[in-house]
Amino acid sequence: MEGDVTDKQEDSASVCEFDPITGNIPATKVEITVSCRDLLDQDTFSKSDPMCVLYTQGVESKQWREFGRTEVIDNTLNPDFVRKYILDYFFEEKQNLRFDIYDIDSKSPDLSKHPTDFNQDFLGQAFCTLGEIVGSPASRLEKPLGGIPGKTCGTIILTAEELGNCRDCATMQFCAHKLDKKDFFGRSDPFMVFYRSNEDGTFTICHKTEVVKNTLNPVWQPFSIPVRALCNGDYDRSIKVEVYDWDRDGSHDFIGEFTTSFKELSRGQSQFNVYEVVNAKKKIKKRRYINSGTVTLLAFSVESEHTFLDYIKAGTQIHFTVAIDFTASNGNPSQSTSLHYMNPYQMNAYAMALKAVGEIIQDYDSDKMFPALGFGAKLPPDGRVSHEFPLNGNVDNPYCNGIEGILEAYHQSLKTVQLYGPTNFAPIINHVAQYAAAVQDGSQYFVLLIITDGVISDMAQTKEAIVNGAKLPMSIIIVGVGQAEFDAMVELDGDDIRISSRGKLAERDIVQFVPFRDYMDRTGNHVLSMARLAKDVLAEIPDQLISYMKSKGIKPHHTPTDCSPSAPGSPVAV
Repeated sequence: MEGDVTDKQEDSASVCEFDPITGNIPATKVEITVSCRDLLDQDTFSKSDPMCVLYTQGVESKQWREFGRTEVIDNTLNPDFVRKYILDYFFEEKQNLRFDIYDIDSKSPDLSKHPTDFNQDFLGQAFCTLGEIVGSPASRLEKPLGGIPGKTCGTIILTAEELGNCRDCATMQFCAHKLDKKDFFGRSDPFMVFYRSNEDGTFTICHKTEVVKNTLNPVWQPFSIPVRALCNGDYDRSIKVEVYDWDRDGSHDFIGEFTTSFKELSRGQSQFNVYEVVNAKKKIKKRRYINSGTVTLLAFSVESEHTFLDYIKAGTQIHFTVAIDFTASNGNPSQSTSLHYMNPYQMNAYAMALKAVGEIIQDYDSDKMFPALGFGAKLPPDGRVSHEFPLNGNVDNPYCNGIEGILEAYHQSLKTVQLYGPTNFAPIINHVAQYAAAVQDGSQYFVLLIITDGVISDMAQTKEAIVNGAKLPMSIIIVGVGQAEFDAMVELDGDDIRISSRGKLAERDIVQFVPFRDYMDRTGNHVLSMARLAKDVLAEIPDQLISYMKSKGIKPHHTPTDCSPSAPGSPVAV
């Protein structure tokens, strides 16, 4: 027993310090291929010798930085560049890109010798976002080259492809037999910890099973793990598995360990996958020691893990709906203290939040037509209160053209409706859910952005709407503006405690809440503030979309999508 205590002290540290962050999968890498057609011919005795230079834009400074260059292709106006650009792709960020095309006559790498002052060396440029390329049909974007007044500069063709890292996901199940008894007043409470080996001989933790209480013959639940996390695609890489007896105080007793590999596990249930659990210290001390039990692989399967980009490339459209709070607690829009006050020199919080989030989402909606709704106002001409009215005043067609169209409709609404109350979310959520419920085949996904200033009035109904919406292809973003207490919004977020209604738990976490005030930069750098806001509110959308697809067993497939304004339906004011 004394030896067991020593084992516990020496061998449990790595388990107590388990940090799931170490299992994180790297950011998705996207490869950009560049082609051009019908470039300007600037050379007298031959065709141009084009090269493409990619610039990326810093979030803070907005300065363009050179990212990389293609090779120079001699004597062509229709180059297909072999050298690619590999970029980290983040759905939640607006990643601005600039592609400059030069005719390279000089051997100098200094582009100042090929300036953009419209002389013979500069052939044109194009601007876009990485999301715009990825969100285009088949992730292929064609844009006209510009930058030289009075001249047609040809076309640039940009194609994005996610790099083919190992994206398989392994699902496996284990049981154990006759494990060592570690507890005085009962049997052990065993669990297993999986580690992948590193080149330097160390091990990185990558999975921990659940604890099975009070048994020496546990059967653990099946679990899934990305093959990248388990062995990073190296099927012969050593995988160490440690077995512990769980203790409430965290000082888990080490039972023993065994090693395997992905290659061995992939044989499935067989005599090759019955492992002796060995405690090396016990083996040294006890001459008759054989093992501390056995672990058997019961089942093993592998399937490809689909990513957010797989669904986008297969044609999934993201439909963006905006809902703006027009309750009286925002203050009189004509007064500068109001959250709706239209300062001619600076956007208010509602407009800034809408623009920050919308500019990224819009890249994934092919027609750029967005329904924009308001709630909590009295409408003309009869003054009835509505919690679901079109900002453009058109009940039959509430769609606005792009983010600028939404902002324009928002400004017009402030002149025609009377701010009132209460702050009800459920009608808006149920409205979007109605259209999400009609398209559950994976071809469309709905994102609702609610911008609000206040304490919610219909909490019970909103919870029920969210629980029902969690079964559907939709996500909800809530941005709280002003100085109110937003405790209820944090509850809706469900990051810590999954939201429930009438005893039913939400199947997925579909709500992300952030208070706008946390993103107001004291230095007045609104560009940086809004980039951070967009990053935080949108970061969960890809995983939420994937979780929906997984829950319905939907794999990426090419589906025809109706991109007309009637696709997600038109709201009816109530």
